[in-house]
Amino acid sequence: MAEVKVPELAESITEGTIASWLKQKGEYVEQGENVLELETDKVNVEIITEESGVLTELKAEEGDTVEVGQVVAIVDENAEEGSSGSTSGEDKGKSEETKEEAPAEDKGTAEDKSSESEEAPAAEASESDEHVVATPSARKMAREKGLSLNDINASDPRGLVRSQDVDNQGKQPAKEDAPKKEEAKSQPATKPEKPVIREKMSRRRQTIAKRLHEVSQNTAMLTTFNEVDMTNVMALRKRKKDQFQDRHDGTRLGLMSFFTKAAVAALRKYPAVNAELDGDEMVFKQFYDIGVAVSTEEGLLVPNVRDCDSKTFAQIESDIAELAEKAQNKKLGLDDMTGGSFTITNGGVFGSLMSTPIINGTQAAILGMHTIQKRPVAVEDDKIENRPMMYIALSYDHRIIDGKDSVGFLKTIKDLVENPEDLLLEG
Repeated sequence: MAEVKVPELAESITEGTIASWLKQKGEYVEQGENVLELETDKVNVEIITEESGVLTELKAEEGDTVEVGQVVAIVDENAEEGSSGSTSGEDKGKSEETKEEAPAEDKGTAEDKSSESEEAPAAEASESDEHVVATPSARKMAREKGLSLNDINASDPRGLVRSQDVDNQGKQPAKEDAPKKEEAKSQPATKPEKPVIREKMSRRRQTIAKRLHEVSQNTAMLTTFNEVDMTNVMALRKRKKDQFQDRHDGTRLGLMSFFTKAAVAALRKYPAVNAELDGDEMVFKQFYDIGVAVSTEEGLLVPNVRDCDSKTFAQIESDIAELAEKAQNKKLGLDDMTGGSFTITNGGVFGSLMSTPIINGTQAAILGMHTIQKRPVAVEDDKIENRPMMYIALSYDHRIIDGKDSVGFLKTIKDLVENPEDLLLEG
């Protein structure tokens, strides 16, 4: 028999949550076949079996938290498909002995009958428990604690009783005596509670909440703003979008490549924005891996576009589209999520006019893009024109970046996007 264990995932990941079993107990699995999907703090990982055989035992349920190295399933290469394991000779012997001794039980004494009658209520309770949907581990724990599954409140919205529900029930204080219950019933009814829905946070949502709270607590975060006239870049996109798409195999020319290229140029000019703190040292990064925030059903993910300083507009747009698709399909790998140096988030796709984005992880700053909105703007010769304008924001760690550098960084972004041909000179 072979064990299916949670493999080493990454240095910072020590546990995960079983999102779903891809194979069920009794099914035959081939060597290298995916058995379950594990949800970690950053990505979903599919775990394979190292041996071929029948999946005879699942040691954890969907939703359970498991640690790296923990055995989660057993694969038996000798078992037949549809079975939950083979019966040993010793077990068969015991079974035969039990059959042989059966007639002797009919001649039991009155004392045996008395004990059987005492056990009858427990048997009835066990039968009623069978109607409760519960995990095997929960049923075992309930029997050990002498609890009825009917009295246990399930935290699962589907009513599935888990082992932690049984454990929590065992820690609750003993029920009050019947007279106190009757007294409570005789009291006037209180105002009914408003309807609510309780839903346990996914592991990823818990991690996002934890990381964002840590950033807000451990950085001296400030935000500075500016606005960008998008007239020239939108006109350039309109002129070149069809030609660009035909030349680059259907890749669309979006705004993100312009802001990514502008960010690389500004990071070169203001290296502190591309740095991070490590104890009492400042680490100035000599690479430009730009994180692009992607919204998914489970929260915001930030995969990284690598080496943006050496990539063309088409390569950047293609990488962003590929990462966004992988994020939506839960196919991002650990390499996609780690090692970024700076982040760009575009709340404008949801209609946000202005916001103060939160720094991502240990990075020093994050650039926030917002919705494009026509506003009257003073132009040459004291004229006023309606121009497509975008507010941009730079949230930064004031421990690393001074106000002058943050304002200069944002001004560089503004100048390059308003004059997109200058981005060609920046490479």
